Order: sequence, then C-alpha cells, then structure tokens
Amino acid sequence: MRYQHALTKIFSRLFLIALVVPALIPCARSQQLNPIQWTLEPGSLWAAAGGEVTFRLTAKMDPGWHLYSLTTPEGGPLPTRVSMEENAATKGCRVYAQAPHKIFDKNFNLDVETYDKQADFLFVCELKPNALQGRVEYTAKVRYQTCDDKMCLPPVTRTATASLLIDPGAKPAKAVVPAEFVEFGPAGGGEIKKASAPAPAAKGTGDKRSFSMFLLVAFGFGLAAIFTPCVFPMIPITVSFFLGRQGGSRRESIVQAAVFSLGIVVLFSSLGLAATAILGPFGVVQLGSSPWVNGFIALVFLAFALSLLGAFEITLPSSLLTKMDQASGRGGIAGALLMGLTFSLTSFACVGPLVGTLLAASVSGGGWQPLAGMVAFAVGLAAPFFLLALFPSYLQRLPRSGGWLARVKVVLGFVILAAMLKYASNVDQVLQWGLLTRERFLAAWVVLFGLTGAYLLGWLRLEGVKADEHLGVTRLLVGSLFLIFGLSLIPGISGARLGEIEAYIPAPAASATANTEGTGLVWMKNQYTEALAKAREENKLVLVNFTGYACTNCHWMKANMFTRPEIEQELKKYVLVELYTDGTDEASRRNQEFQQSHFSTVALPYYAIIGADEKPVATFAGLTRNPAEFLTFLKR
Repeated sequence: MRYQHALTKIFSRLFLIALVVPALIPCARSQQLNPIQWTLEPGSLWAAAGGEVTFRLTAKMDPGWHLYSLTTPEGGPLPTRVSMEENAATKGCRVYAQAPHKIFDKNFNLDVETYDKQADFLFVCELKPNALQGRVEYTAKVRYQTCDDKMCLPPVTRTATASLLIDPGAKPAKAVVPAEFVEFGPAGGGEIKKASAPAPAAKGTGDKRSFSMFLLVAFGFGLAAIFTPCVFPMIPITVSFFLGRQGGSRRESIVQAAVFSLGIVVLFSSLGLAATAILGPFGVVQLGSSPWVNGFIALVFLAFALSLLGAFEITLPSSLLTKMDQASGRGGIAGALLMGLTFSLTSFACVGPLVGTLLAASVSGGGWQPLAGMVAFAVGLAAPFFLLALFPSYLQRLPRSGGWLARVKVVLGFVILAAMLKYASNVDQVLQWGLLTRERFLAAWVVLFGLTGAYLLGWLRLEGVKADEHLGVTRLLVGSLFLIFGLSLIPGISGARLGEIEAYIPAPAASATANTEGTGLVWMKNQYTEALAKAREENKLVLVNFTGYACTNCHWMKANMFTRPEIEQELKKYVLVELYTDGTDEASRRNQEFQQSHFSTVALPYYAIIGADEKPVATFAGLTRNPAEFLTFLKR
C-alpha cells in the first residue's frame, strides 16, 4: 500500500506536465525551404564622391516558386520590402523595380503581382561630396514571402552585400536607369512605402482538406472520451444538477449548461494554446527525435496504462479539486464555469491519454493546429452535456453504467500500453541500442492485442468480466477484431510488409545498411562521400534521403512508396544514400549540419538529387501519398 501511495503521489504531480509534453513531438513536416537566392552587384567597381552609383539586387527562384511585388492588395501576401542599410559614404538611395506579372493566386484567392524565375531591383545611391577615399561595403536587406501552387513559406529576411571603391580621380556622374525599371521611392536604410502587416502563410487545397480531417478526428476523440469510466457516469448527474438547480427557470439551466461546457472548452483550449506558445508558430523540428522526450512520454503512457489496468489510481491533488469544487458551488455564471473546469480536471485520469495523443499529432501541422485540435476535442466532449440539457428527456435513454465501462477502461489500458512501445522504440532506434527490434516490437504488439481480444471474449479474467457473464454480440465482434489485428501482425515478424502500419514500427534490420525489404534497391548508410565517388564512376546522379531513426513519415515512404514498381524502377537509376540526422552519434550531427547548410532545412524526410559535382538538381520535402508526384520529382 505504501508503494502504491508513493507512485500515485509522484504521478499526480507529473500529471499536468505530462499532458503538454507530448505536444512537443512533431512528425517533422515543418519545412524551412530556401527557394530564392539573392545577390547584390554594383553597376561599377568605382565611383566618385558626390556622384551616383547603381546596385542591382537579383532574386533567382527555384522552378515553381514566385515572389510578390512591392505592393499587394489588402488581405493578400506580404509585399516584398527592400532597403539599403546606411553607411558613412552614402547620402541616400532610391529603389526601382521591374514590372511584375498579374496572376490569380489560389493561396489567397486574390489577383496579385508576382515575379517568376528571376526578379531584379535597382538601387540608385547618391554619394556624399565629402565621402572618404577607399572601399565601402553596401548591404541590401529584403523581407519577403514566397509561395508555389501548393503552399506558402513564412516571411523571412535576407541580406546581400557588395563593395564599391571611392576613387578621388573619378568624375561625379548621374546614374542611368534602364527604361524597364519604375521608381518606388527612397530606400536609404528604410523600407519601401508603408506595407501592411505580414499575412499568415496560406495553405493549399490539399492541406485544407487535411486540416478539416484533423479537426473531425479531434472532435471524434472528444466524443469517444465520453465513453470512459471517468466521464460517462457523470453525464446524468451533471445534467440533472443543471435542470434542478434551486428551482431556476429552464432558460437559466440551459445558460448554465452552456457555461459549464465553456469551462471544458477553456481548459482544453488552454492546453493547445500552451503547446502553441512553447513551440512557436512553426514547431520544433528535431524535438520529436529526442530520446529524453520520447523516454519521458513512454514512462507517462506506462503510468496511464497501468492505472487503467487497475494497478493503482491516478488522482489530482485533493486540495486543488476541493478549492475548485467550493468555488463552483457558489452558483451563477462563474460557478458554472468553474464547475466545468473541475469536471475536466477530475476526468483527466481517463481523458489524459487521448489528449496527449491528439496534441502529439497536432503539432506536426504547425501554426495554431494544437489550439484548434484542443478546441475541437473539447467541443466533442462538452456537446453531449449541452444537448442533454436542451433535451432532458433523452437522459432516460442513456445506457446505465456497468461492467461495459470497466471493460472500456481495461481495453484502453492495453491500447495505451501498445502506444507506449512506439515511444520506447523511438528511444531505442535513436540511441541504436538494438533492444526493441522489429521482431520483439511486433511480438509485443501481437501479445497485447491478443490479450485485449482474449479479455473481451472472457478468456482473461480482469475487472469488468465475470466468469458467468453472458457474452454479447458486440463484445464478441470487438474482441474478434482485436484478435484478428494481433494475428495479422505475425507475418511482419519475418520481414513481410504491413502497409500503413510500417510507419509506426521498427524497420527490418537489413534495411538500415543494405536492401530495402522486398526490393532490389541498395542504400548506402551515412556514406555521402563514397556515394559521390560511385556516382562519378558509374556516371549517375545521387539521390540523398535525409531520414531519421524515429521518423514516422520516413518509415512510411520507404515501406510504401519506394516499393512501388514504377518508383523502384526510377530509383535504380540513382546511387542511393541515406543520411540519418536524428541520432546521437557524430555521423548524425554531420548529416544534420550538411542538410541545414546546403538546403536550409532540417525537415524529415527530405530528398535531394545531387550531381557528381555536388550541385543540387532537384529537391522534394516531406511525405506524399501521390506516386505520380514523387515520380515526377525522380524524373527531373
């Protein structure tokens, strides 16, 4: 008993922290691409004091990307802003730009002015009459937003430098501006005109569909949380409390039910807001591979699972719940709001695993997705309370609490225990211990899901199943599904591919050093120099796969995209090399630095086609389920 009490005390103190930490695990889709390169060149290598000199600022864009003009419509993208930093020799500068193209931008649903392939801006700078002889450094600064037909990148600031020699023997002259350039105003250390605030990066149609699906899943998680032992029994009690509170009118009861629901939304939305604030607008790419973070989450999920299976009970500090309950009992709007908060806190023992899993998945989308996900979850959790307050007659139709709730609790415990193995596997793969291999991982899943099925069928005696209890059709079917799923994993132990599940389980050991399972593809591991030498010898290009031991999307691409016949055929034309960037070894550190310095990103997965001269030919970021899209990249 003393041991259980100590465990309960420890886990209750860690409980609130544990709900936010899983949010720090993105699937690393955040892409810090750099599709535009900037250069600054002087019109002449020398100039005279008191004269004018020109500088050409050039932006060269990767295929498919475009840059916006110096002016954009309200509600559109961030306009490009260019300026020349001040120096002691220059009186001031004017900026000129070429005429942009007008197009309809699907990202913003507006007509905008853009530059494609290349954009040139011209600075005309007037030198001071008393400018000292010698070399002067000029720095142009540009802030811009760039998009392609699928996505927009967040606004960034870049600089480009050039030097000019002030020659006392030269004669002052006026600058000649080509006819295709139009003046936009002064640019001496300031910005061009008055630009609107940066617009948020818009997403393509596909991303919008994915976001809508994510919100739907989050709402479904909230509804599913209703059927947990900590929540379901509270529905009739709570709703009856609204309807019979001090003889108030029906309208007052409904208002209090709405405020109670708002308390639930406020609490879970705060979790999402905290995750967003911690991560920043675009997430922390590498945090999901941290063995410390994954290890902590594995321990927290283990505690949740053991608690749900009946080993001990996790409770929040009684003093906190007492104060919240006392405050909620004062009545009124504030009391109903605090009552919703108290209810949410007391239900965390069952809802916590769902919240943690949802936050972990939401962060991969970046931006405000964690907040949106938590709002959707909270709405799903609160909706039944409010609807039943509107239509109290339906309270009589709710199934009574009983053994089925205990069974939900035990099944959830087995599922959370299986999820815990995923985080433990991340630790094992990143540290390359080789303890939780594919075979052992799948064997553990086969056993866990088999035990779940056996429990539901009455073969395993745990809380919620009695020896003489009738086996209903629903329990029979659900138990059979768990058994079927567990047995279907057995072929994967011997190396067979398991489709979508491959993203969540360790890859076969051979795939890290040689052939991809089931194909004739040979991958070199962390051997970039050797791959280049082989490419020169065989007169081929190199396909670099920046991947990770704990990268879920990387595993999916390798198991489900690379094994397609048409993709495999194209891959055979390349020298293939995998560069792991999320390990704790020196090779991972070098690979990460190489990826960041050459491609301005640490996103995983990331694919680059490189010539034998080490010049990039094409790049592809992230996961795609469209074979034609990836095939187009390979055929570049």
